[in-house]
Order: sequence, then structure tokens, then C-alpha cells
Amino acid sequence: MFGLGKKDLSLFLIVVGLALFAPFLLNPFPTGSSLAQFNAGYPDLMQRFVIFGIFAIGFNLLFGLTGYLSFGHAAFLGMGSYAAVWMFKLLSMNVIPAILLSMVVAGLFAVVIGYVSLRRSGIYFSILTLAFAQMSYNLAYSVLTPITNGETGLQITLNDPRIFGVSATADGGIPVTNLFGLEMRSATTLDIAGWSFSFSAGYYLCAIMMILAFYLAIRIFRSPFGLMLRAIKSNQHRLNYTGLNARPYTLAVFVISGMYAGLAGGLLASMDPLAGPERMQWTASGEVVLMTILGGAGTLIGPVLGAGFIKYFENIFSKINDGVLHSWFAFLPDGIENLVVGLIHPFVGKGWHLTLGLMFMLVVIFLPGGLVEGGQRIGRLMRRRKKPAQDPRKPSPNPAE
Repeated sequence: MFGLGKKDLSLFLIVVGLALFAPFLLNPFPTGSSLAQFNAGYPDLMQRFVIFGIFAIGFNLLFGLTGYLSFGHAAFLGMGSYAAVWMFKLLSMNVIPAILLSMVVAGLFAVVIGYVSLRRSGIYFSILTLAFAQMSYNLAYSVLTPITNGETGLQITLNDPRIFGVSATADGGIPVTNLFGLEMRSATTLDIAGWSFSFSAGYYLCAIMMILAFYLAIRIFRSPFGLMLRAIKSNQHRLNYTGLNARPYTLAVFVISGMYAGLAGGLLASMDPLAGPERMQWTASGEVVLMTILGGAGTLIGPVLGAGFIKYFENIFSKINDGVLHSWFAFLPDGIENLVVGLIHPFVGKGWHLTLGLMFMLVVIFLPGGLVEGGQRIGRLMRRRKKPAQDPRKPSPNPAE
């Protein structure tokens, strides 16, 4: 089905199920319960799950298949956002032209950066991509301020000369992004026995885009092109000795990966029409590296899991404050309660980065293959327990030699 093997089809259906049923899966606790703190079924948060999933899937095509570690992919994310907002300002508020332009602009930018950076490999390639990204970030603050609006960020206004749209709504407000009239911020809330589920048009657009991006990644992984990329990762020097030039393949996957990042940037701007230089900062590039490694570099579903894992716990840990902690441990004596809250305090709230850092260290040390390896270990353990033990009184099916 869909040109996929049995295993790939299973992974694809898992991703489709996770994306389509996320409003239910991310709201496991009733709205009024004390555990509602762990719910994450909000439209804006779910959008970030799938958008950064696209970002990580594209990065994994480069890093997971070829081994080329880029620290500059945030530049393509930012370029995609800027291109989308300019499309909203000049053409229309329809998200389709904005998304297409964001991919084209990011792809062209990736051709330039890749052509220069791919002349080197290893740490030198990583440094070159980081240098290009930081150069783009600083230019957005200085020389390119007329295009990027500098520190304030690029956003739509009432004075935009929109060709196929209105500059203001009937009530004098700024128009919102839409898909052929369907507003991206429109949402439907379903209340069932204490649970509240939100279904957002913007989220489902992003989810469909991620499903298509994941399907394309599967086809690339299983294609002769993907096989050549694995050969480059295995031993590029030996490949060159056979007379095959690896440069066109690495440049092609670099551009494809950049277009994935541009798509993610365009979707970010489509959900919230604002583009700022902070999206091009090196920390955003480092975040997608963490997502890919945490989920499982070189695997298909790993980047999706890594992106969801980081964005989920980033949201959960950052919301926990001392008041929440005291409500959790109120059953303890006052002295012990204050001690426990004091011990946990540095790891939550503003210190959530510390918790994620420790979790990342543990995964890298004990699960070098990421969350996917953890799932595989659990699967092997379950199969081993289900396998019936052989009765020692019964003869072995294979005769002794």
C-alpha cells in the first residue's frame, strides 16, 4: 500500500494515528483534575509538535543518512518564516502560496550554503554551517533590517499592499491567515464528561503536512538515492575511489533538508504571522540536533518522537512552579514538604533546561540509539517473556553432533 513495505507501512500508520488523534492522546486527564497539569492538547502546542517534527525529519535526512552534522539549519527555518510573512504582506493571507514560497526560498538559500560548506566534511562542515547561520542571524539584525524589521520582527500590518486580499477586515482589524477562506485560528471544542478536546484547523493543516513529509522521507530512505547516502556515511573515501562523485548527492540531500526546514518555518509563520531573527539563532539549530539524536538518528520515526518528547516536556516542566509543587506535596509534614520543594525547584520553571539536559544525557549514555532503541529493547524483552520455555525432559529438535 502506498508503495511501502509492511514495516514502513506500519510506521507510517503509527505516525498518521499519532497526528490525527493527538487532541485525544495529549489530554489524558480531566480538565479540572490535579493531573491536568500534564495535558498538552492545546492547538498552539500541538502545532509546534508537528512543525518541529517536520524540521527534525528533514534534518534527519541529512544527518541520519549521510552523517553530515549541520549546526546551521535554523537559518533555513528563519528564511522560510520571513518568506511566508512577506507573502502575507504582499499577495494574500492564503497559507498555500506562503508555504510554497518558504520552501523555494529556503531551498535556494540551501544551494548557496551547501555548495560552499560541502567542500569540507566532519567538524569543518559543522563549523561552516554554524558560521553561515550566525552570519544570517546578525545580518537580520543589522544590514537587512529593511527586509526583516530587525529586532522587532516582521509582521503583518494594516498598511500592507495586499494584492489578492484586503488590508483590513470589516471591523478594522488585521486579517488572519486562512486556507481558501478557512481561518487557521478557527477551532472546535468538544467537552465529554470532564474532558475538553480542541480541534484546530491550523493544527490539522500542519499535521497533514507532517504526514506528507514523513511519507516522502520513507520513500527517500528506501530509494537508490537513500542507499547512496548511506554509502557516503559508511565510507565516503572508498566511494570516491570507485569513481563515484558524492558531491551531487550530498548537495541534493542538503537542499531537500533545507526545504523541510523552510516548510517548518512557513508553517510557523502561517500559524502566527510573525518572523524574527531569533528563529535563525544557533540555539534553534542545536534544538533540532537534540530532537534527532534523542529520538534516534538514522531512524524513520525517531525524529518525530524526539520532537514531541522535547516540546512536551519543555511545556510541562516550564509550567511547574513552587505553588504547583506545594499542592502536590501538601500531604507531607511542613518541614519535609519545604525540603522536597526546595530540592525540585531548580529543575522546573525557569530551570526546565537543566531537567531536559539531564534527560538527554541519560538517553545518550544508556540508549545511544535514542528512544527508538528503547522501544526496540522493550519489544525484545516482551517477546522473550512470551516465548514458551522448552521442557528439559523433551529431546532437542536438533540431534547432537
